[in-house]
Amino acid sequence: MAYDLVPLAVFLPLAGFLINGLLGRTIKREGLIGAIGSATVGAGFLIGVATLLELLGAPADQRTRIVEVMPWISAGDLSANFAYQVDQLSVVMLLIVTGVGFLIHVYAIGYMHGDPGFWRFFAYLNLFIFAMLNLVMADNFLLLFLGWEGVGLCSYLLIGFWYDRKFEKGTTADAAKKAFIVNRIGDFGFLIGMFLIFSTFGSLRFQAVFAQAAGFEAGAPVLLAITLALFVGATGKSAQIPLFVWLPDAMAGPTPVSALIHAATMVTAGVYMVARCSILYALAPTALMVVAIVGGATALFAATIGLVQNDIKKVLAYSTISQLGYMFLALGVGAFSAGIFHVMTHAFFKALLFLGAGAVIHAMHEEQDIQRMGGLKKHLPITYRTFVLAALAIAGIFPFAGFFSKDEILWRTFSSGHGVLWAMGLVGAFLTAFYMFRLVVLTFEGESRWAQGQHPHEAPSTMTVPLIILAILSVGGGVVGIPPSLGGGNALEHWLEPVFRPALDKLAGGMHEDHVLEYVLMAVSLGVALSGIWLARLWYLRNKEIPGTVAARLPRLYRLLWNKYSVDEAYDMVVVTPLLKGSEKLLWKAVDVGVIDWAVNATGRVVAWFGRAARLLHTGFTATYILVFLFGVVAVIGWLLAQ
Repeated sequence: MAYDLVPLAVFLPLAGFLINGLLGRTIKREGLIGAIGSATVGAGFLIGVATLLELLGAPADQRTRIVEVMPWISAGDLSANFAYQVDQLSVVMLLIVTGVGFLIHVYAIGYMHGDPGFWRFFAYLNLFIFAMLNLVMADNFLLLFLGWEGVGLCSYLLIGFWYDRKFEKGTTADAAKKAFIVNRIGDFGFLIGMFLIFSTFGSLRFQAVFAQAAGFEAGAPVLLAITLALFVGATGKSAQIPLFVWLPDAMAGPTPVSALIHAATMVTAGVYMVARCSILYALAPTALMVVAIVGGATALFAATIGLVQNDIKKVLAYSTISQLGYMFLALGVGAFSAGIFHVMTHAFFKALLFLGAGAVIHAMHEEQDIQRMGGLKKHLPITYRTFVLAALAIAGIFPFAGFFSKDEILWRTFSSGHGVLWAMGLVGAFLTAFYMFRLVVLTFEGESRWAQGQHPHEAPSTMTVPLIILAILSVGGGVVGIPPSLGGGNALEHWLEPVFRPALDKLAGGMHEDHVLEYVLMAVSLGVALSGIWLARLWYLRNKEIPGTVAARLPRLYRLLWNKYSVDEAYDMVVVTPLLKGSEKLLWKAVDVGVIDWAVNATGRVVAWFGRAARLLHTGFTATYILVFLFGVVAVIGWLLAQ
């Protein structure tokens, strides 16, 4: 049965990591290394497809299976096995991770061609897929956390892959350390949440925890504490306010890394975790509202920064942060299926955008500044066409995949009574359309602005074929979520409904089925997106002086956005600098030097003093030793007589 092959899908990438990691240096043939890395992930995708088909053929109440692999930890009341939960949600994530991951692996064969660390790169990619699959397939929090930490480690290795290259204020290794440290802050919250879960429920298995949680009263303080602690971890892994600062710097890594980790997989780990714990959040309405507010604020906040970025990958990085905000907004208003739907569509079009950006960078000899591009569409026709399709999808233009998932989120937000959050999401949608087509125009259209001597050309087929496949998915991937108001059955929502039913039953209120209102909001959303596209083309293609004029008239606002709201500088001032200075003055000079070094040195001085005193007795004369001996004998006899 396909269920039984799920562990094989998880462990095949680990085998690829071991083969390429141990033998890659001796294999040397890039084609073979790339084939091994890609095939292990592709085989996992085929297993995922077979599992999906098997699930579709099973009765609705028999679509959840626990596949035990081996015992792992058993200590007192704590028990956790290597076991995978196969259900509707985990299979969707399995297909996303392995499917998009396979295309990115194939793309990387062409992108990383000639790199001396080619074998090491594919080993890291395979290890990442292994960790991510453990995260999304685990049947308990401990195994999920193992995958959670594993993707953090692989992110560090991949972001800093070109560790000796300069990147803004430092090297790519500095960017990798920043990502690692910020994620550890979030992971501390995740650990607290796990400790509270175990102390409250006596188990870390999802089924046991969620079954017991269903008996709690809504608003129970312990559930609020658990969900907020888990959400701290999600803000780190999924780059939400206030722990989003690592993701833009993560663009220092090779472009396939940006596509794999920061578009389709790792950054959605927090979204998946909150969705998996939907029953806990449904019973903690305050935490659910925090999720919605943070998501809405992040969606709008990051979109404003993306308006003025000139690094092609930085624009996409802030776009990723913004789109992740939409996913959390959906989860926060109880639209769990809509959040996962956007995870899926976002994986398609954002992976395509990053890989398209990589093709541009490859053609422009590592140039990433869009101000030095332009006119590339005639030189990179496949990249241009696929990139535009992805831009239309993320902008939410009908009938592209992004339209259905974004509109579902906005509709669920509005219909659940969160008008302010809906307005924030709508403004974010306008800004998304604007900055994405600013990117398209400045990169591909207008006159060329690149340096003389450059001859951009289309990428090889190993890079363009994944672009074409992702373009097809970006166009048609929304078909699984067409709402009833447009004649569809919202197949994905019905597919995921059994997973989220316990949580939905706990949430107060429900959906207001008003198709007329839904049509109106769709039209508003679509009109807003089209106006953003129109304005971007007007400003950057027809009347190019307008952006400079606007920036000159609003210098403070422009500087604020250009400096990314000075969040990094604020962290440096409030957190980093005080820690460094405090460590220098207190831990180093006061504790290390003043206490520890003093104690060690004082011990040495005391021993030296006793040594010098003892040396006075060692004269080398036998008569002196006899005299001292006699004095000792007399002293002992005198002490005995005195008793």
